[in-house]
Amino acid sequence: MADAQVECPTPDGAGRSVRISSPDRVLWPDLGLTKLDLAHYVRDVGAELLSRIGARPVTLQRFPTGIDGEEFYSKNPPKGLPSHVRTVTMTYPSGRRHAQLVVDEIATAVWAVQMNTITLHPWPVRVTDDPQCLDHPDEVRIDLDPQPGRGFADAVQAAYALREVLADAGLTGFPKTSGNRGVHVYCPVRPDREFLDVRHGVIAIARELERRMPSEVTTAWWKEQRGMRVFVDYNQACRDRTIASAYSPRPLPGAPVSMPVSWDDLGNVAPGDFTVMSVPGIVAAQTDPWADYDAQVGDLGVAMQWWDRDLADGLGELAFPPDYPKMPGEPPRVQPSKKRYDDEDYVAGGEGYLREHPELPPRG
Repeated sequence: MADAQVECPTPDGAGRSVRISSPDRVLWPDLGLTKLDLAHYVRDVGAELLSRIGARPVTLQRFPTGIDGEEFYSKNPPKGLPSHVRTVTMTYPSGRRHAQLVVDEIATAVWAVQMNTITLHPWPVRVTDDPQCLDHPDEVRIDLDPQPGRGFADAVQAAYALREVLADAGLTGFPKTSGNRGVHVYCPVRPDREFLDVRHGVIAIARELERRMPSEVTTAWWKEQRGMRVFVDYNQACRDRTIASAYSPRPLPGAPVSMPVSWDDLGNVAPGDFTVMSVPGIVAAQTDPWADYDAQVGDLGVAMQWWDRDLADGLGELAFPPDYPKMPGEPPRVQPSKKRYDDEDYVAGGEGYLREHPELPPRG
């Protein structure tokens, strides 16, 4: 099929046309959904999508031949960036810095589909005139991930308990389906804390939820320690960790979508209710369940008090993602079942550390 053109509205009302090459390429083989179908979906929910990711740096999860083929995450903007598309320079945990796409209009999101993007992964920061804006998240994102033996209903149960924890912390939570088996809960916050502080606030909230639901919820980083519980993935609060955006399709059979819902509806929905085929009609028929989001900006002050309390009680730092540099106070990065030494021997220069790193010279 020849290239297709998708007409997108623009803020000035003039409109913009986006070329879609290989429009008949099948992305979801189980449904026969094509690249052009996805471009039309993104255009149709574009206003709602922009309300959630507008002005945010975005990582693109790309599938050049469909969900059954090669997959990669694109942080640097793809080549051929249209003139209307904005980028911003981001700093990563390694200290590297490079440009990242910013979605300011529907045509940019549709152009991402042209580059074979299925899922958009925005950062929890907004680009503003403040030079510190990219280092200070303006939303807390809590990922409730059911482990084997648990499912969506268990994540929903944890989400309702989390709502109460957040309220006790002075925060307002907004739930969405993950598009898979889990639930994501977001909280708008004032962007006055750096990523590490926000992560500590999330850990404190996660630990409080774990105390209230010890048999159902866990903060254990190592899978062998989680059991049949819902894992609160606190590391999603780290710099350079992103979650599938609201209204983003997921690369799974059935073309599910990560969908914002109200608390009243959360207990009555299933992940399969929200797909590339169904969501445009749902969006057109209902009011935005997150319409009050920007009016509910909170503060992490209470959560940080919980973090300080836990530190005083001997609960310290938790493990970081494996690609992070070793962080202050972090426990050993060794699977518990393979641990052979005391924690202090795993610090740099300790016996365990040296045995795990034989390329290093011995102490002394």
